[in-house]
Amino acid sequence: MPKRPKLVLVGQLSVFPWAFEAAERAGIDLILVPRGDDTLESAGRPDAVVELLPLDIDDDPDGALSALTERHRQEPFDGIMSGNERVIPFVARAARELGFPGLTEEAAAVVRDKRSMRQRLLEAGLGVPGFVVVKDPDHWTDALTLRFPVVVKPANGHSSFAVIRADDRDSLEQAVARTWSLVETHMAAADGSHSDTGVLVEEYLDGPEISAESLVFHGQVRVCAISWKGELTGPYFEETTLRAPAQLPAEILAAIEAEVIGAHHAFSVTEGTTHTELRLVGGVRPVLLEMTARLGGGGNMHHLTHVSSGIDLAAEALRIHLGQEPLCWREEPAPAGHAAAYLVPIGGGGRVKRIRGLEAVRADPRVDYVVETAGPGALLRPYPDWTGNPAVVLSHHASDAEAAAYLAHLAQTLHVEYEERD
Repeated sequence: MPKRPKLVLVGQLSVFPWAFEAAERAGIDLILVPRGDDTLESAGRPDAVVELLPLDIDDDPDGALSALTERHRQEPFDGIMSGNERVIPFVARAARELGFPGLTEEAAAVVRDKRSMRQRLLEAGLGVPGFVVVKDPDHWTDALTLRFPVVVKPANGHSSFAVIRADDRDSLEQAVARTWSLVETHMAAADGSHSDTGVLVEEYLDGPEISAESLVFHGQVRVCAISWKGELTGPYFEETTLRAPAQLPAEILAAIEAEVIGAHHAFSVTEGTTHTELRLVGGVRPVLLEMTARLGGGGNMHHLTHVSSGIDLAAEALRIHLGQEPLCWREEPAPAGHAAAYLVPIGGGGRVKRIRGLEAVRADPRVDYVVETAGPGALLRPYPDWTGNPAVVLSHHASDAEAAAYLAHLAQTLHVEYEERD
């Protein structure tokens, strides 16, 4: 029997099953570097995980790399892959040191910094909103050259953390101060890179939001799925619903694909998997908001891709990081239908009592996954100080209309109940 390849998966939260299930399907053993907020008991539960390797990447990246290198010397493994946003620079550095496929350190720095992304897009002649980099919260007036409304966001943020819309001068000053404070509290110098913290202010783009999931192998980009996120107008841009495939005219889908592929080339992303978020300005012109070099949504974008395109996104990502050609490069998979994701909104925040309606959803035959990340007693902070959605529901449907109707149903029946405050 041939030896199963072994891959180090860094910082993948174990409650999200998609990468672990994909490893089982692909015959890959995982050495899991647990995320700091995971438990060792939970991290060791997936069948694909054959070893846990705790590393202090946040506070001691040099020591973590030395420990990883020593582990490889004692018993070689075959690749390494990022499981969350913060570890991308570390994983790129480790891949270079150990000779594995992956991002270059330069590309990793670009996809972790929206300032660099904006500059690269400008140089490549791709669509970019007007933007200003604010290097000090007292210099918020530098952004008054932009047209209101604007969006204030961390330069190296993720999801919708600390993202705030500002419609006038006064709200801009407040938004910059608030975002800056959140960045200093939760993100400063914690990702193992040398990138400084900072705030980006950019002109708000009017139009629906979409996302694209892609695979990249030896510089060749394949856009595997395009999902519809809907109208996110702020002030905090909380994402709650996604549907795939996005129901858009062929010429708009082609424009989205061209923009995404162009961004990969502009950012020098040549290996792995990416999650790209864009706006359709006026409903027709795609403009990139951000790209990250990992499975989107903690991995849940794998489900939307797998159902809507037939591509086993998570398994293909693991193969690429082992230096293997993705199967979809040779065989065209068949779509299985339409997929939907519902991210249960945080609401006002507080200490969780329960998520009402979740048990009935678990029994629904249309539902493929219910992943609960914040059970009773968990403390959730409301937007813009985002702590993550408390649960996600992933489902399959025969049509986009049915997917939209089911998401509307979930919006009416699911919500977080919090303990009464003293």
